[in-house]
This record gives sequence, structure tokens and C-alpha cells, in this order.
Amino acid sequence: MERYSRQTLFAPIGEDGQKQISTKHVLLIGAGALGTGNAEALVRAGVGKLTVIDRDYVEWSNLQRQQLYSEQDAQDKLPKAVAAKERLQKINSEVEIVALVNDVTAESLEKLVQEESVDLLLDATDNFDIRLIMNDIAQKYEIPWVYGACVGSYGITFTILPGETPCLSCLLKTVPLGGATCDTVGIIAPAVSMVVSHQVAEALKILSGNSKDCRKKLVSFDLWKNQYVAVDVQKMKDAACPSCGDSPTYPNISFENQTKTAVLCGRDSVQIRPSHNGERDLPELKRMLQTQGIQFESNPYLLSFEVENHRLVAFKDGRVLVHGTKEISAAKSLYYRYFG
Repeated sequence: MERYSRQTLFAPIGEDGQKQISTKHVLLIGAGALGTGNAEALVRAGVGKLTVIDRDYVEWSNLQRQQLYSEQDAQDKLPKAVAAKERLQKINSEVEIVALVNDVTAESLEKLVQEESVDLLLDATDNFDIRLIMNDIAQKYEIPWVYGACVGSYGITFTILPGETPCLSCLLKTVPLGGATCDTVGIIAPAVSMVVSHQVAEALKILSGNSKDCRKKLVSFDLWKNQYVAVDVQKMKDAACPSCGDSPTYPNISFENQTKTAVLCGRDSVQIRPSHNGERDLPELKRMLQTQGIQFESNPYLLSFEVENHRLVAFKDGRVLVHGTKEISAAKSLYYRYFG
């Protein structure tokens, strides 16, 4: 216990809380900026088991804020989950770490939760499709989870306790099409660190048997504008919510409500259709691309631009064509980078 002596000296955790932490399994979705921060903190804290899922590989632009990776990882294009595991095992060899280089789907996540005893889900993903799948899985199997996101100098986090707090669907109602991403407006490392601090603190409360101390408010901040807000959202818990209400149907893990992808026959292209119907805000997309100096062409019905040897075409009805690949995972990675 000497390793965790400073943590056990903290009275709310103590030796009993530390023992509980050492038996718990955390499922971390995403191994980017938030993922690496959360993973390192939990491994240093002595969590029993950590499963990391990520579909991407390490790139040079990741090194500015994704703290587990090295230049060699970027040079080798090592999968993030694999690189993270290698680094984490050097930090704490006592923790069982599982690295999964996978694209998260409703089917794969539900299967994992069914086969493994998972005590906490941590959100470190880059899109709301996966977050809503996480939300429904968490509600269905009564697993607490901590939502977190950041972009620019802005961050937001909320702890979701099934049966006690509003769920993500209660807060969102519908998923907006589009939005700022790190690839369109950038991000500064302190915003990442702030979100990670909130997420890890909440995770330690849950893992040590102190869920009663979890924050019931949604926290958001903008470090550049010196703004910090904590909003009481408890009244937003909706008895009619299809994810956490009195008669849940878990719509986000049903096929008809998932993002659809298809490789176009005879073409080196993938079509991606959002999970929710609605018009895409093409003028807003134009403004974001102009900010980044990305050249584009547009008409009243669509907008197209080229990045990384691929041409992306966004239609007003929400569809996106990614030209230059037949790999669905590569197409989805580009999609989430530029369309939120």
C-alpha cells in the first residue's frame, strides 16, 4: 500500500476505498487527449482493470495534448490503444490493461459489457453517436458513466448515475448535426487537463464507493474567456425519456437510429448518413473551413473540400461522401474530425 499511501491518507478514500478501487474495472472509450489523461490518472491510482478502446493511430498532431504518446509512436503510426497500453504498463505493472483496436458500435459495446463485469464507463470519444450508444448501454445495464468533451478553450463534463440523474438523452433530446471539432477550431492542452481532472475525480468517487459525493451538476468552462458555470440539471430528468424513463426502449442501440455507412459500388467512396434526420448547416460549415484556410466549393445543395488526399462532400440533407477510400473506419475518422 506504500505506493498509494498519499491517496489512502485522503480520508474519503482511505484504505477501504483503495481496496475497492483495486478491484474495479473501467471501460474507457477513446484514447485521444481525454483518454490518455484519464487512463494515466486511473492507472496511477491503482484501478484493478482498464480496458481501452480506440480505432485510430498516433499522429504528429496528437503529441501536443495526448500525454501517453511519443514521437516514435507517431513515426510508427502505432494504434493508440496499443501505444497507450505499452506506456501504461510501464507506469503500473500491477494493473490489468486490455487494448482493443476497434471501432465502437452498439453491438460490440453491448457484447463487451455482457461478457465483462464493468463498473464504470468513461467517455473520451470524439462524437455524439458513440456517446448516445454509451448512454443507452449504461442505462440498460445500470453502469455509471462520466461524460466529457473539450474543444478550443472550452470543456464540459457531467456524471450520469442510472436511476438518479438525467441521462445524456434527457439533456440533448436530439443530436445537432455538425459542430466545432479540434480539427476545425483547434484545442489547447489546459482545456483537456481541466476536463480530465473533473472526470477522474468523479471516477474515484464511484470506484471507491463514494457515489453519494458525485457532483449532480453539469459543469462547463472556457479557460480563455475566464468563464466557469455549474448548472443544476436534475429537473431535466424526463420520465418519458426513451433511454432512462419509466418505459425505456434504448433507441440509440437499435439499428435504425445508428449512423449508416456504405461503400459505394464501383467507386472509391464511402457514404455516411447521420443517425438523426435533419438539415446540415452549410453556411456554418463554410465559416469553420474559412477559419482554417481550407478551400471549398459549394452550391445551395452541397459543399465539398479536400483534406489528406480525400474529397469530402457534405449534402444539405446531412449525408457525407468521403471519396478516396473504401475503408469505412478511415471514412468515419475523417467524418468525425470535420463534422463533429
